[in-house]
Amino acid sequence: MLSATTRTLRRLLAAGVALTLAVGLAGAAPATAGPDRRSDGTQPLPGYTISNPPLAPLVVGGTPTTVRQGVHRHSGYIIEVPAAWNGDLVMWAHGYRGHDPVLTPETPGFGLRQRLLEQGYAWAASSYYRNGFDIRAGVLATKDLADHFRRLVKRPHRTYLAGVSMGGYVIARSLEQFPGFYAGGLPMCGVLGDHALLDFFLDYNLVAQALAGVRAYPTPPDYLTNAVPRIQVALGLTGVTPTSPDIVDPRGRQLRDITIARSGGPRPGAEASFAVWKDFLFAISTTDGGDSPAERPGQLATNLLTRYRPNSPVDVNAAVQRVAPENVLQRLLPTLTEVPRIAGRPTAPVVSLHNLGDLFVPFSMEQVYARDVARHGKSRLVVQRAIRAAQHCEFTPTEAGAAWDDLVSWVRTGSRPAGDTVTDPRVVAAPGYGCRFSDRTAYAAGVGTRRLYPAC
Repeated sequence: MLSATTRTLRRLLAAGVALTLAVGLAGAAPATAGPDRRSDGTQPLPGYTISNPPLAPLVVGGTPTTVRQGVHRHSGYIIEVPAAWNGDLVMWAHGYRGHDPVLTPETPGFGLRQRLLEQGYAWAASSYYRNGFDIRAGVLATKDLADHFRRLVKRPHRTYLAGVSMGGYVIARSLEQFPGFYAGGLPMCGVLGDHALLDFFLDYNLVAQALAGVRAYPTPPDYLTNAVPRIQVALGLTGVTPTSPDIVDPRGRQLRDITIARSGGPRPGAEASFAVWKDFLFAISTTDGGDSPAERPGQLATNLLTRYRPNSPVDVNAAVQRVAPENVLQRLLPTLTEVPRIAGRPTAPVVSLHNLGDLFVPFSMEQVYARDVARHGKSRLVVQRAIRAAQHCEFTPTEAGAAWDDLVSWVRTGSRPAGDTVTDPRVVAAPGYGCRFSDRTAYAAGVGTRRLYPAC
């Protein structure tokens, strides 16, 4: 007799075949799907307001920049152009904003606003027309603003992309959605593994529940106040801190080791990073803003085919609850959906930065992207760099600035910059991994979580 997991998997695969036939017969959904484009777009969509307070110009070379702000296609925007503009434009893609009803554009972070303007670049940033985990909104709103810049200012020679976190997702998909439009991309702490991020969040909670013997999926309303404390006590996670990361209970150690394996494999600082993120990873599973994938992206997650390691002392692969994605169509569609796939076909050079210990958007995102890119013969277009820090998007202006400068030089000269190997487990596990591109002055100053790692 077939197991329940096998039967579910077969139904999932059957749905995928049916979907593929449907897409092939009906054609792909249009890339322009989104808000009603027949309106003038000068007001936000229903349910949203826009906050875009006046941004003071910077003085560059003794002359103030020109700042333009407004609303275009239901999105707030900022445009800033230096007096000595070099003719190139940088589009900034912001990260996840939750379900806040207020839309807000932001300035480039990590000192990049000043750096870009001093180098002669104009920059522009959109609030997107929706919040939530809505990648389609980010992709379309960013492209719309780039087109609007051409009408307001002038057609740029080159248009680049830079951004953080969910903005990295926007960048990777934009390079595939609009081939030839963008000259290069700088995703930092980016969700480059698309749905694999949602699978990772699901993994953590289901594995913890299986190890503790507390079944609580789908997560009930009192998950954080009832089930999670019982799981934490059962696994010996209470009292574990980044500076005292030892876990006595073998089942707690198994959860830690599985989490390390699923987030990028053994690597410097991994045990301390687990202690940083162990509580947060329970909380992220309860996010529920509504019924659409952008409001509740967890409906795309699955662990049907996942094999967990290490599989002892508890046989997790036998005990863990197996979950199929609620929304199979969104999971499999190749078109620009709210939470779309990244195929791994960049059409311009990409330089990415990622913190080794980040478990909100884990380092494994870089590995998934590297494998996808390699499968399509595009590895020559991607350079990836590991930074020795444990928080999400924990970069210094030196690290971000060097990556930006190297990307621009690559685009202009064709000379591919150096990066880190991310898919060789032996390389990633080496004690000095991540030292090459990490800011050593930040370590010396004890900035952020840098001291959770040994000195390089």
